[in-house]
Amino acid sequence: MFSLQRLLGRNDEFFDLLEKSATEARESVALVKAALDSPSKGAGSLDDFALLRKKDKRITEDIRTLVTRTFVTPLEREDIDALSTALYKIPKTLEKFCERLLLAPDRLKGASFTRQLQLLDEATQTVLEMIRGLRNNPGLEGVKEQNDRLQYLEGEADKVMVELLRELYSGRFEPVAVIVLKDLYDLLEKVIDRCRDAGNVIFYIVLKNS
Repeated sequence: MFSLQRLLGRNDEFFDLLEKSATEARESVALVKAALDSPSKGAGSLDDFALLRKKDKRITEDIRTLVTRTFVTPLEREDIDALSTALYKIPKTLEKFCERLLLAPDRLKGASFTRQLQLLDEATQTVLEMIRGLRNNPGLEGVKEQNDRLQYLEGEADKVMVELLRELYSGRFEPVAVIVLKDLYDLLEKVIDRCRDAGNVIFYIVLKNS
């Protein structure tokens, strides 16, 4: 296999920044869990998200600056940018979820986000592991298995969404609650899609360099 490490040289900073961004995505899931556990925290949750996304945005900007200033990059420039953008969209979308969540907490009675959050927790962990593996000359087979796992999780999220919609349309919820909850469910499903997108970029990078 083509050695990513040999191509990397001393540009380990790229992988450090990408790993930091993936870690911020993991932390954003923890913030959502905290917001659901303590909805009374309200503005405090949004402040935490604002700080986290500001930090992740700075990481993304640092990556782009480094790309423009570095003569030889460890990966192709467009691949670095695509991966950085995919990672940034995870906490960005979760912040939107938290904003909507805190707009109408009284409409959440009887709703459960447990299964979606379980899938999201596993998806962000898988993405982080894939990012960490990039710097260590990963094997194509192992990366494919991880990417296949993300595809599976995305498929499971689709199934969960169908079940949630079935429950929403059963007549048990008030019309306004249906609108609010569908919006929240859609946002969580979109975040899992973002994780899948990041996994696809990583797999494509390894495939090109193998």
